[in-house]
Amino acid sequence: MKRGFIIWVPLALFVGFAIIFAIGLYAPVARTVPSALIGQSVPEFELAGALPGRPGLSSGSLRRGEPRVVNIFASWCIPCRAEAPQLEELARRGVPIDGIAVRDRPQDLAAFLTTYGDPFATIGADNDRRVQLDLGSAGVPETFVIDGQGIIRHQHIGAITSADVPAILAAWEAAR
Repeated sequence: MKRGFIIWVPLALFVGFAIIFAIGLYAPVARTVPSALIGQSVPEFELAGALPGRPGLSSGSLRRGEPRVVNIFASWCIPCRAEAPQLEELARRGVPIDGIAVRDRPQDLAAFLTTYGDPFATIGADNDRRVQLDLGSAGVPETFVIDGQGIIRHQHIGAITSADVPAILAAWEAAR
């Protein structure tokens, strides 16, 4: 009797592992990690201009009473190209947009802006990704809505699609 039971243990273990594996394959996984700073003040930072003659971006400039959209992007980022028309649309609707260019070269950034549009009032150069990480951003593109006191009110992870524009516009309006 006891020997007969032991024979089935490897099969039971295999079935148990197969069930755990199948649950892991089909269970929904959070593919995005929201910033822990939503509802909190932007961290202190000051970035030099990413292009010659263009102003940089600082945390102080995000506390001047006007809500702003901050887009973290890079010229080498393919999804950043896809979201460029939506950023232009937001700017056309009066939303002030600042950029943080991550690990980018000025000549590449200039070519990107010439090709895909330039909705940015300022662009700071985040060459070591320090500000991106401090904001709780894990990749590019990411977009934040920051109210006039420098509080992060909304985060959009990934490329902005045309379907995302109303939500970002509403978040910006709510931050006013």
